[in-house]
Amino acid sequence: MKLGLLVGYSPATMSIPMEMIHEAESLGFSSAWTAEAWGSDAVSPAAWILARTEKIQVGTAIMQMPGRTPAMTAMTAMTLYALSGGRFVLGLGPSGPQVVEGWHGVAYGRPLTRTREYISIIRKILAREERVTHEGFHYQMPYRGEDATGLGKPLKSILHGDPALKIYTASISPKGMECAGEVSDGVFPVWMNPERFDIFDDSLQRGFAKAGGGKSLEDFEIAPFVTCIMADDLEKCRIPVKANLALYIGGMGARGKNFYNDYAKRLGYEEAAVKIQDLYLDGKKSEAAAAVPDELVDDVALVGPEARVRDRLQVWKEAGKRGQVGSMLIGGGGPALRVLAEEIL
Repeated sequence: MKLGLLVGYSPATMSIPMEMIHEAESLGFSSAWTAEAWGSDAVSPAAWILARTEKIQVGTAIMQMPGRTPAMTAMTAMTLYALSGGRFVLGLGPSGPQVVEGWHGVAYGRPLTRTREYISIIRKILAREERVTHEGFHYQMPYRGEDATGLGKPLKSILHGDPALKIYTASISPKGMECAGEVSDGVFPVWMNPERFDIFDDSLQRGFAKAGGGKSLEDFEIAPFVTCIMADDLEKCRIPVKANLALYIGGMGARGKNFYNDYAKRLGYEEAAVKIQDLYLDGKKSEAAAAVPDELVDDVALVGPEARVRDRLQVWKEAGKRGQVGSMLIGGGGPALRVLAEEIL
């Protein structure tokens, strides 16, 4: 099992934690991951980090697919991969309808259909076996809509890409996991209980079967986000994790369409998930955070004193031995990075 560092996206004033990234690189972390929401983008910081590091892989977790054409994303990925000597990893996700339609101003559409089309086009561009054409629900290449000029023609990338470039997707839903198993090289669960791989297993196996070629966990990486806050006061360590979980379970989606809420229910917290969402959507964010069970925090995050963190890491290590976790992508820093490196690497 490997370790990655979640860099995330910048707050109001642009910043990139290079000191922490260099520390992670020196400790043997294999990857660092940028992100984007509706502020700083994921690509510019990834390029910055690649230029200022030597060994660590740098990926996007995630680039929002509806915000870029597949060809533009392929061009970006090929360029960063070439300039960094193969250290760039492409992480994609559909984002959510609030961001896609509210910020990017385009239709959310069919996220799984988009994922399949998007990755198919990128792989064609990387392979350079022929001029790229595509006829799908979301994308046409060349474009032949009513407002087309009729002058578009199939093209082949000038830059020679490398089909070895890894493509990961973000997902937690059963159908999303199946899609990830079918078309990608790995998946980012936003959180994960390492003792509940059964939630993903059947969906991934269906995806592997669709992909064919004997695809399995041996050539597919599960890379969950894992918040690590190490300090003596356990309750204080849980507070920011609860706030984040409440945001996603309660606020990332409408009452009847929230993938994170559904996921919390599948993890065994149905009653809490309903309560958290009701409170959050009623504007009671503090109460929603307080309603997040301690047990859920402990299931998906590493919190508390060093000895407690080391103890919980044993469960993650066992999941790694079973091939059910390929990389733990760590949110947090400080002395926890050293402890994680000592235990895992």
